[in-house]
Amino acid sequence: MTFLLNIDVPDVIAATTFYTEAFGLTVGRRFGTGFVELLGWPAPVYLLTKQAGTVGAGGDRRRYERHWTPVHVDVVVDDVDAAVERALRAGAVLEVAATDAPYGRIAMLADPFGHGFCLLTFSERGYDALLDADGA
Repeated sequence: MTFLLNIDVPDVIAATTFYTEAFGLTVGRRFGTGFVELLGWPAPVYLLTKQAGTVGAGGDRRRYERHWTPVHVDVVVDDVDAAVERALRAGAVLEVAATDAPYGRIAMLADPFGHGFCLLTFSERGYDALLDADGA
């Protein structure tokens, strides 16, 4: 089994620019003018042109101002601070500045289309640092 990541955007050209500049992804294939495959992460990313106001899942209408979603991407990077600067130069919005946590360093951002994402560098122990002393 494998997975891929689909991201609805109102402007596939602007989204392609953002995701290639912010994360160093590269264009794999173009499927017409409104559907682009990006490569460079462990799973391919597909940018799909879907206009604001059109019906998405469950009858909810698509909107591209900042919105909440129960699923978001954590991008694991070598240097959170450098990755934040790169993402900001590409047009990301910083929501929570990089902070240290027991499991590493994390910053919370949004892309220009309202989709939230985190930039994360794990400490040596990673999420194991959250376990209690007896390893439970």
